[in-house]
Amino acid sequence: MKKIGFLGLGVMGLSMALNVSKKIGVEVIGYDVSETQLHRYREMGGTVAASAEELYSTCDVLLQMLPTHAIIQHSVEEAIRLGRPGNIIVDLSSAAPDIILDLNKKAMNAGMFLLDSPVSGGNPMAEAGTLSIMTGGDPQAFEKVKPVLECMGTPVYTGGSGSGDTTKLINNMVGGAILVAIAEGYAFAAKAGIDLQTTFEATRHGFAGGPLYDNKVPKVLKRDYEPGARIAVHRKDILNAIHYAHKMDVDLPLTDVVLRIMDWANDNGYVNEDQAALVRYYEDKMQVTVGQEEK
Repeated sequence: MKKIGFLGLGVMGLSMALNVSKKIGVEVIGYDVSETQLHRYREMGGTVAASAEELYSTCDVLLQMLPTHAIIQHSVEEAIRLGRPGNIIVDLSSAAPDIILDLNKKAMNAGMFLLDSPVSGGNPMAEAGTLSIMTGGDPQAFEKVKPVLECMGTPVYTGGSGSGDTTKLINNMVGGAILVAIAEGYAFAAKAGIDLQTTFEATRHGFAGGPLYDNKVPKVLKRDYEPGARIAVHRKDILNAIHYAHKMDVDLPLTDVVLRIMDWANDNGYVNEDQAALVRYYEDKMQVTVGQEEK
């Protein structure tokens, strides 16, 4: 690797790019369409590119953390058009696997490599460099960029093209079901009139407990909806899972329920709050208030 580009310096992307630039020992240049984010990256010690085209044409490894399928597709196609054979494109975003499979064919035809390498862990783990990273694609290309990925967290090679994004969808399908179950359970507890903190202490080390439970239940109890991970971002993966399920002609009944509740949050203006705010759906349906804000 001679030069690494990082495209997409959003909330998570900024922290990820900084971790790579500080740890890898190779020149890293970043770019984002937001002047504010470029300024923040520069202030924090990052090197800024003049344009996305500069990354595509000068970097042999391109990392991208982008928000939508249209932007992901355009970026990969531009990286293929302006890049050189042997280049490795690493999509850290969350995309539908069939879209990645199509883009991978184009990359292979150009003599390049596309790795689908979505991440999980939200903003806190992005800052700490402890993200879970699920990577699909060419195994030799993965080995080349593994030291780069390790700057951001723990990479696991999941198999051929599209497998990384499929693994991420599974991660968020399961996580979404747990989040909705937490919201439903604690709204039920509030309606029953039992103490919510006692409920948490009595259950956190039992069958229902775990890292997600320990992270989200206290936020529910404090009505703390400041986003560590936004409903909007999780909802995008749920939509991707349902999209891919339709391609495979299968049903996802539990995931459909998760989407219905996330759609309610979207329609009622809560989609940019933390996933803990899914409890608002049940507050509305059960006519109950769950938790109490700290003074």
